Amino acid sequence: MKKFTTEFNTLSYIISKSEKILLFAHSGPDGDTSGSVLAFKEYLEMLGKHADISCVDPLPLFLETLTQQTFTVPEHLDLKSYDAAIGCDSVERGFQNILPSLPEKTATIIIDHHPDITITADVVIIDSRRSSACELVYEYLSSQSAHISKSIATYLMIGILSDTGNFQHANTSSRVMEISSDLMKKGASVSKIIEATFANKKLSTLKLWGRAFEKAKINPTNGLITTVLTKEDIEQCSASTEDIGQVASILNTVPGTKFSLVLSERDHDLIKGSLRSEEYKGVDVSEIAHLFGGGGHKLASGFEIHGKIIETQTGWEIV
Repeated sequence: MKKFTTEFNTLSYIISKSEKILLFAHSGPDGDTSGSVLAFKEYLEMLGKHADISCVDPLPLFLETLTQQTFTVPEHLDLKSYDAAIGCDSVERGFQNILPSLPEKTATIIIDHHPDITITADVVIIDSRRSSACELVYEYLSSQSAHISKSIATYLMIGILSDTGNFQHANTSSRVMEISSDLMKKGASVSKIIEATFANKKLSTLKLWGRAFEKAKINPTNGLITTVLTKEDIEQCSASTEDIGQVASILNTVPGTKFSLVLSERDHDLIKGSLRSEEYKGVDVSEIAHLFGGGGHKLASGFEIHGKIIETQTGWEIV
């Protein structure tokens, strides 16, 4: 795995010369993008810097018991006032849109573990072999001999647990376990995080999951298990799009399947596709995502297309 010695040193220099720093989380924020920007914000404030977290969507509800921080939409910030801007995780889901609004003097940094990132920045820290953006943030903090407080450790563990599926996915490397052990020593509670992010589900979430599982179909020819969730499903269950996140991973555990696909309707006639598989199943879902203009890892990918889901006698179609 790449050490990023030069990039870390450059980032450290930029931070030292900056007074006001923007942190950016991707749209539909998950545990990894949230954990990485929350950890970075506390670190920067420990250095005496002013740091704001921006996102087009609010802080995920499941994190409200783990932090007092909030996210601010870009329109409510003076983007021209920042000395540096750092995008963490899935940087092409929002961060690329604000880059043209930043003045030329603003140093730009991207920290990501997704392949096929096409945007560029002054400092690029990308390694698709890493489990999460939080893993890369941990490596940066370690390179600076930074103090990792209990809350920083918790934020970083949120991202690692989120993107490794509680250490169940194939991206759970020996380095991930070493980092997680250190974060636990520093006060991160795995059980508390899992309860907040995975186990503590609202009734509306469970109802939506039940509807998704009820609709699930398996294609015996290629081992695909798929389901759909319409906007009507989400509304009838009094749920939100945040509640969809884990459905693809759960379906992927069904015996006899090779990969899973969840199609869910979003606003503005947008349909989001989430694909999951496992190393031993031998399916690269990123190849499928690329066919629809999406991307991601070979075991966890996604795409977005325009249309509407309708049910037919033989299954579902997108029109």
